Amino acid sequence: MHRLKGNRVKGNRVQGNRVEGSGSAAVQQWIRLLAGVLLVAHLLLVGWLMLRPLDVPWAAAANLTPLEGIRADLSYGPLEAVRRIGAGLALLAPLGVLLPLVSGRVELSPLATWSSLARTAAAGALVSVGIEMFQMAVPGQVVDVDSVLLNTLGVMLAHVAVVPALRLRLRRSQGRTPRITRVGLGPWTDVLSSVQREY
Repeated sequence: MHRLKGNRVKGNRVQGNRVEGSGSAAVQQWIRLLAGVLLVAHLLLVGWLMLRPLDVPWAAAANLTPLEGIRADLSYGPLEAVRRIGAGLALLAPLGVLLPLVSGRVELSPLATWSSLARTAAAGALVSVGIEMFQMAVPGQVVDVDSVLLNTLGVMLAHVAVVPALRLRLRRSQGRTPRITRVGLGPWTDVLSSVQREY
């Protein structure tokens, strides 16, 4: 039976270099669970808003030319343009925060930050493209390629604005990385070290 010298280990707590693993792991699980529930609720709301049939006397033609819809929005004047473009940016923006929280990764390295942004933007673009494809079969809804651009940009802006600071806060709340300075392997190691070895 092995004995640990210096620091005693109990469960997830190391006495001496005091590390509590179970508390931070439980908090992370709750954050992931809450983010997952909010993500599902948000996607259901977006699906209801964007995929319900609309009873309209006429519908504009589908826009498959990038930036054409944004130029049309700008022609309505500054206030209406801000409302329309802002709605496109805000529709899927919560995904920029919820998707990284669901994944549960809290790395802070530059490579992890850029890869997280790329994964989140790709997921947002796929969700937006999926919505636009389903809209083809919904009466009163119009397909617009600029919606995909604005939705994806909104996801990226939300990610850049919130996720790095949130990850830094989560890392600080977890405390220091566990370090065990010295662990003895047992009394029999002294015996083995005195035995002559022939190679």
